[in-house]
Amino acid sequence: MSLEEYRKALRLGRREYQQNLSRGTYPYLQVLEEITSNVEISSETYLGLVQVPISQIVGTNGRGRSTAFANNFMPLMDENTEFASKWSNLCDAHLEEGIRDPIKCYEFYNRFYVIEGNKRVSVLKYFGAVMVPAQVTRIVPRPTGTMESRIYQEFLKFYKITEINYLQMSKEGNFTRLLELLQKTGKDDWDGDTKRDFLSAFTRFGKAFEAAGGEKLDITRGDALVEYLKFYSYETLLKEPQDKVVKQLQSIWQDICKLEMESPIGLQIQPQEEAAHRGLLNLLGAGKKHLRVAFINDRDEETSSWTYGHEMGRAHLKEVMGDKIETTAVNYALSSEQTPEEIVEKTAEQGYDVIFTTTPRLKEASLKAAANHPEVKILNCSVNMAYRKIRTYYGRMYEAKFLAGLIAGVMTETDRIIYVADYPISGLIANINGFARGVQLVNPRARVHLLWSTSRETTLDEEIKKVDADIVSHQDMITPALASRQFGLYKLTENGDIRNLAMPFWNWGNFYERILRNILSGAWEADDEQDTSVNYWWGLSAGVIDLVVSEENVPEGVRQLVKVYRRAITNRSIGPFDGYIRDQAGRVRAQEDGYISTRDIVTMDWLADNVDGKIPTPQELSEQAQKLIHSDQV
Repeated sequence: MSLEEYRKALRLGRREYQQNLSRGTYPYLQVLEEITSNVEISSETYLGLVQVPISQIVGTNGRGRSTAFANNFMPLMDENTEFASKWSNLCDAHLEEGIRDPIKCYEFYNRFYVIEGNKRVSVLKYFGAVMVPAQVTRIVPRPTGTMESRIYQEFLKFYKITEINYLQMSKEGNFTRLLELLQKTGKDDWDGDTKRDFLSAFTRFGKAFEAAGGEKLDITRGDALVEYLKFYSYETLLKEPQDKVVKQLQSIWQDICKLEMESPIGLQIQPQEEAAHRGLLNLLGAGKKHLRVAFINDRDEETSSWTYGHEMGRAHLKEVMGDKIETTAVNYALSSEQTPEEIVEKTAEQGYDVIFTTTPRLKEASLKAAANHPEVKILNCSVNMAYRKIRTYYGRMYEAKFLAGLIAGVMTETDRIIYVADYPISGLIANINGFARGVQLVNPRARVHLLWSTSRETTLDEEIKKVDADIVSHQDMITPALASRQFGLYKLTENGDIRNLAMPFWNWGNFYERILRNILSGAWEADDEQDTSVNYWWGLSAGVIDLVVSEENVPEGVRQLVKVYRRAITNRSIGPFDGYIRDQAGRVRAQEDGYISTRDIVTMDWLADNVDGKIPTPQELSEQAQKLIHSDQV
């Protein structure tokens, strides 16, 4: 019987060998000694007796018997050889009592290379074994900064906490995100029961992933699991029947497939022209007659200028749309007794047609509610997200900041200008650079000193005094309860008075009105036909953001200059990032006749060469800022 099994394994090996030759790929086992011959090794660590995923055993340590196997570990030697006889004997032993002796292998980049036991691995792979006991030595290469190296460094931290080696990721950050989504981020969180539960959950998910055709995608099961957990809870995966897990995965399959795309994010930078077909849609009855709309905020308008701006937008809706809509606001979504997920879920269950979650920190909660309630249109106030189940919205505030920079560059007398930023998240670095570009255009001598209001170590007022600047770009808006003149762009006089010059502002009412009228007319569905996610990123031309300039404190000539550039940006004849641009390190980011793409603007991670300061790490900022940065990266 064992000889017949060898013949079957031999056929599998030779078929794999031929297929690799036809594809032009190496047909034998990978050889670790060859792989590491030009690699600088940082350390070797003996891990002891470990259960090794047999799917991750990809080769052998030395060349020796490497050509006796195809690269799927199936044999290539004729059936009348000593090799075939030994393989058959191992087959008999496995069928009678099981192969128990551990193999010896090296681990390199979370893949395993056999030192002793190649034929044992071959037999176990033939019979579909999942794990094999192994004496493992880990070879750690010196970090190189490549994507593979960065992901492996993340894996090493993940393994130190969990001792799990069967999980693989192809996306940077996913090992860390998985721990956070599971809410098990420390070594003490991973006892024996936790590890067994996770293995069971991962196995169940793997079966659903395979049934959906996931093996054809250029991502790992680990990548897909992270995506799944953004929509559904870990408890769901542990407790729900397998068929429900399959259905859940199918419901988000478009988002899973988008993971293998280079740029799955779709930015809509202009409102769609729906006027021409709105009448036809209404005639055909495609739209709705009435909408129930909920706004979910992290704080209230009395304590948060951000919430205050969105509440002004909600008030605008009541005024211009009348009985076509009814709205409500839910505040303190991040500080109530209920979790954000429970609040957004409860709101969705109450029959609202549209939900706006007004902070990036509610992104994860929005995703989970959207998975459970596809009938509700959910939009999160953020940008640069690759999900089709919810849409995001934000404004190109860098356009208004550029105009404010023009004023600052002209009106500074010291050539020292302060820019106060809050959070280094998607789209907001562009605000800093847009302002700096405006300053540089009219005053090449001036320097922009970057300060962070959310810094953990320093007091903002003290830092402003240290710079001894005469122009400050501060927070965009204040609340009535926290009245202050330290907002927008202002000039500091010699006696310490503040003279307000201009204020960038958000016209959320304009945005909300456009979106809700699209839904009422039926035009919303047109965007669903796109292959990418929908991220609204509108600017001056859409009336979502603007700049109010003081007639009293800004000279007429400067106001005219702002009007000229505002008109040019609105009709898109110029952009704040057109022309030659260098960053702080002297790297050229755009040539004289070039520009920076929309995608590169929203993902900026560098500062212009006339900016003094840096982009802080999350650890240098307050706890609240760290949470927002994490939400932005989801």
